[in-house]
Amino acid sequence: MPDLSTAYRNYLTSIKDDLMTGVSHMIPFVTIGGIFLALGYASASVFGDVRTVFDATGTLGWFLAQVGNAGLMLMVPVLGAYISYAIADRPGLAPGFVLSYLIQQGDVLKEAGKIIGIQGGAAGAGYLGALVAGLITGYVARWFKQRDVPEFIEPMMPVLIIPVATTLVLLPVMLFVVGIPVSILNAALTTWLRGMQGGQAFIVGAILGGMMAFDMGGPINKVAYVFATGLISEQIYAPMAAVMIGGMTPPLGMAIANLVAPEKYEASMYENAKSALPLGLCFITEGAIPYGASDPGRVIPGIVAGSAIAGAVAMGLGVTMPAPHGGIFVIPLSNKPFVFLGCIVLGALVTGIIEYVITPAYDERVGSA
Repeated sequence: MPDLSTAYRNYLTSIKDDLMTGVSHMIPFVTIGGIFLALGYASASVFGDVRTVFDATGTLGWFLAQVGNAGLMLMVPVLGAYISYAIADRPGLAPGFVLSYLIQQGDVLKEAGKIIGIQGGAAGAGYLGALVAGLITGYVARWFKQRDVPEFIEPMMPVLIIPVATTLVLLPVMLFVVGIPVSILNAALTTWLRGMQGGQAFIVGAILGGMMAFDMGGPINKVAYVFATGLISEQIYAPMAAVMIGGMTPPLGMAIANLVAPEKYEASMYENAKSALPLGLCFITEGAIPYGASDPGRVIPGIVAGSAIAGAVAMGLGVTMPAPHGGIFVIPLSNKPFVFLGCIVLGALVTGIIEYVITPAYDERVGSA
């Protein structure tokens, strides 16, 4: 029988896997939404006024922006739906989607707030609400799924009884316990992020950039990534820029250090450097893992420093990125593409220089080991 600590770790791993199932299904919607919305704005900037793109009905920019809005609107309920699906399988999908969608409706939450005497909720619960809704819905649907029922009822369980019962049972919970409080929190967070200036933006950018580098694609990296992608639906794009830049610099910085000073690394690492360059340019932070695994004590501080500085500068200068992935291929979508590129170069150089300075020759390290 596993001890409590092992069971707890397994439980946390299970939750992480469930959340990542939701995120992986959400990302294509974010991608479509972010890119098409950016294309809509770009089209409006050429043929009209960016500020009136949603009023210029029938124009190319308007159509592109509508597609973008649809993707961003659907991404949040899709997140909740597939978290629930990961837990309860098919019976959890529909209630996860419906309830996650419901708590995005500001008017619904506003009226629910009036019933219990709380003002707020008009902003919707956002992706934070969908995360909570997906988990709760999945566990409730799974509980219903595990009940013993008469044989003649079993065929109706996954398509009728479980989805309806789960939605009915959780409706008040989602409105009053999840929807309204998370909506108020989401509105406060959104307002704060929109109003960030100077030092605040630098700090948030540094934290997000550092998180992206710290475990090179692990859970901490994913927390920062999910946070930034979720904000795209609120049309807050600066954190995504910091996250993408912070995720690109570790492989690039380590590749620079290795290519400039190959004597500081094992000979086989030279080939890793060649592959780390394109991986970094494509926003695949895992390209730095071979270096982190071989010498974490020196590599992790260097890549965190580079990514934190790059992320801080990006957010401090107001760089944005509406696309959740793509690396160098989506740089033209940034509001300041050359600054975006400059931040990547800055972060990679900081990492490369730090690693060059603190890493002794490979033969010395092996000899002293």
